[in-house]
Amino acid sequence: MGLAFELAGGVAVVTGGGSGIGRALCLALAQSGVRHVVAADRNLDAARQVAAAINCAKPRCAAAALELDVADSGAVASTVDRVESEIGPIDLWCSNAGIHAGEGLGEVGDWRKSFDVNVMGHVNAARFVVPHMARRKRGHLVITASAAGLLTDFRCAPYAASKHAAVALAEWLSITHADDGISISCVCPEGVRTGMTKSDSLKAGVSSNFLEPEDVAREILEALKTRRFLVLPHPKVAEYEQRRAANRENWLDRMRAARRRLTQPTPSAAAS
Repeated sequence: MGLAFELAGGVAVVTGGGSGIGRALCLALAQSGVRHVVAADRNLDAARQVAAAINCAKPRCAAAALELDVADSGAVASTVDRVESEIGPIDLWCSNAGIHAGEGLGEVGDWRKSFDVNVMGHVNAARFVVPHMARRKRGHLVITASAAGLLTDFRCAPYAASKHAAVALAEWLSITHADDGISISCVCPEGVRTGMTKSDSLKAGVSSNFLEPEDVAREILEALKTRRFLVLPHPKVAEYEQRRAANRENWLDRMRAARRRLTQPTPSAAAS
């Protein structure tokens, strides 16, 4: 796995490719030397806009847009077959689509939606893309999880749990398919300025640790060069994870304190 992953001349598919990190990935890949980028998204109009932007720029890359709900296993299978037959062998699949549903413990529907997209979306990608890559003894699968998958998100249990599951799946795939010539990358950013985090990023302001999607896309492409598994656009996350593993009780105390600071009203607000 020490050899670089070769992007030049390849075919890349990006789910959730119509906006946020997915959009930034499509645009970055188009400049990286891939032959064809497929922007796949439930919002077909958004995916078409991304593909049009790439094609209008006229790089050495073509782009296409496909409508795709990653929670629909049949749709994922059909998309893989279509790309393989009409465009070419898939060298890179960026399983990037994700949602943030519910608050606190959430409702049953929040859990179902979160696991359908944030976990089964990656499972579906692995089920239908990995066998093609294994036969060719080459390929790379990128799974976009979250720092919440290494740590937690005390605001939303369905999100935190589903992202932990995504990290566990990525680790399993990396262990299981290394001998098939397939490398896996797991992306675990903290705050990124996307539609999902718009309200949080506006509250945090420009001085916060929120990154732009383009920053994350660049980090992913850097990771591909060395087939790096863990992609941490926010390097501090590694330190936090080490603290969590070294002293779980202390880490839980710190998280409880952080939750109190963010969720309890200030004395002035309570008085009003």
